[in-house]
Amino acid sequence: MNAKNSKGFTLVEIAIVLVIVGLLLGGVLKGQEMINNAKLKRITTDFDGISAAVFSYQDRYNTVPGDDNTASVRWPGASNGNNNGAIAGGWNSTNNANESRIFWHQLRNSNLIPGATAGAASFNQPRNSYGGMIGVEDTNYGLAGMVVCMGRIDGTNAAIIDTQNDDGIPSTGSIRANTANNANAGSADYTAVIPYNICRKL
Repeated sequence: MNAKNSKGFTLVEIAIVLVIVGLLLGGVLKGQEMINNAKLKRITTDFDGISAAVFSYQDRYNTVPGDDNTASVRWPGASNGNNNGAIAGGWNSTNNANESRIFWHQLRNSNLIPGATAGAASFNQPRNSYGGMIGVEDTNYGLAGMVVCMGRIDGTNAAIIDTQNDDGIPSTGSIRANTANNANAGSADYTAVIPYNICRKL
C-alpha cells in the first residue's frame, strides 16, 4: 500500500506571499496618504480661490459680493445686499436672506465660481474636501473683517493646514480654529480626533 504524498507550502513560498501582502498593504497606505495630501492641498486652493474671486468681484463692481446692492440691476432677479461694507449672517447660515448666503449667489451670477445662478441652489455654500461647509462672515474666532471658514476638519488635518499656512496654533495668527461644537475655544493645541471649523482672514 503506497502512502499518498502530501505537499505543504515551503518557507520560500510563505515568504513570497508575505512580501506580496506587505507590498499590497504598503501600496494601500501610500495611496491613502496621497489622497489625504490632495485633500489638504485642496483646502489651501479653496481658501486662495475664494479670496481671488472676492478681489475680482471688487475690481469689477467696486463692492464685495454678498453686500452688493446693485446685483439685481446686472442680473435681473438676483438678490441684493445692503451695501453697508459688512457681510451679515454666519458662515454656516441656512437663511438665503443673509448676505453670507447671497455672497455665493452673487459670485455665481458673476461667473467667478461655478454653479447655479438662480433658485435655491444658487445660495448654497460649497463643500470642502473633507465634506464640511465652506462659508464667509465678518469677524470670527477673533479675526476682524471678512473671513473664509471651512467646517468639520479633523484635528490632525486642521493642525497640518494651520502649520503649513500659519503658526500651527488654533487661537492665534491669520488662521484660527475652534472645535465644531465650540468646546475648545482659545486652545493652544489641536486635538487629533475632534472635528474643527477653521477660518482664514481674507
